Amino acid sequence: MSVPTAALTHQTLPIDLPPTALRKRALPAGRPREWYVTHNRRLKAMRLAIALLDAGVYVPSQAPNRTIRSTAERVGIHPPSDTTCHMVRAFMRYSR
Repeated sequence: MSVPTAALTHQTLPIDLPPTALRKRALPAGRPREWYVTHNRRLKAMRLAIALLDAGVYVPSQAPNRTIRSTAERVGIHPPSDTTCHMVRAFMRYSR
């Protein structure tokens, strides 16, 4: 049985490429300072929730502050506050 030549050639699929960061855009000006703080906290919590999911932590009860902070250290993010840790667990809870 012969194999088609198309099957022997290796094509680079988008999933084979290393991940690249999206180009950052400036945040809108003129908002209250608290809006920027909350926005950045949400982004940090999302990054941590994704890192925890990748590490096999799927439910909020498996993610105490200690685990979230050690994950942040492992992926190179500054240690999160208690509020951010709470937000990470909320993201994990409501992503289902």
